[in-house]
Amino acid sequence: METRPILFFDSGIGGLSVVKEARILLPGRPYVYVADDAAFPYGAWEEEALLERMVGLFADLLDTYRPVMSVIACNTASTLAIHRLREAFPDEVFVGTVPAIKPAAERTRSGLVSVLATPGTVKRQYTRDLIRDYAAKCHVRLVGSENLAALAEQYMREGFVDEAAVEAEIAPCFVDQDGGRTDIVVLACTHYPFLVNRMRKTAPWPVDWIDTSEAIARRALALSANLPAPSSAAHGGGDGNGNGADIAHFTSGAPAEGYRRLLSGFGFRMR
Repeated sequence: METRPILFFDSGIGGLSVVKEARILLPGRPYVYVADDAAFPYGAWEEEALLERMVGLFADLLDTYRPVMSVIACNTASTLAIHRLREAFPDEVFVGTVPAIKPAAERTRSGLVSVLATPGTVKRQYTRDLIRDYAAKCHVRLVGSENLAALAEQYMREGFVDEAAVEAEIAPCFVDQDGGRTDIVVLACTHYPFLVNRMRKTAPWPVDWIDTSEAIARRALALSANLPAPSSAAHGGGDGNGNGADIAHFTSGAPAEGYRRLLSGFGFRMR
């Protein structure tokens, strides 16, 4: 029987949107949540520097936690580093996160789709290849938000966010062109689902917001079929007060108190 955890990795707390879905689909395993807050935000990093950091960091994380699977719950990190991580650690199981461009292209009626992401995800060739392969018949606008991930962090940490600031960040997503309007916005950052209610409120017209959190969790579930079954002791989830088996690891070593309360609410205890 398996007692090793599933590791969830993000630059901040955005990956908790994936954890929320995974709790439903994969309730029987212990979890480790890693926030590379010492390097937040990833979107501002140069590619080679971030690649080097992630490979070095995962060498330590894999040795420390020995996860049965690692979920890279971050679009910026996945589009850049998922292939390098698989090459560097060929015996490990990695689940990546990529912008939901294919389902957006399949669901749009107007043909006008926007991808709301970090600047790092927007500039990746990986993202442009997805558009070429799956959305060539659509008009896809890539919107690189400088501030939305930080606004989501603030909201989750403090329970408050400036709605005018959210409105300004999402405004470029909305295109009114040749009698058609944007009807789908892809949330290509795992932080963004935490702000989706504020986005709906401040949007100039209704759109379909595509959140990939459930799809990521389902991919992890599919891959878990090939893994040893968890032991009855590896229940995961904690007791809701941060006292259970699940661990949160912040690379800064000193997360703000608001993060501690947040992670405790998700059933994690700080390492």
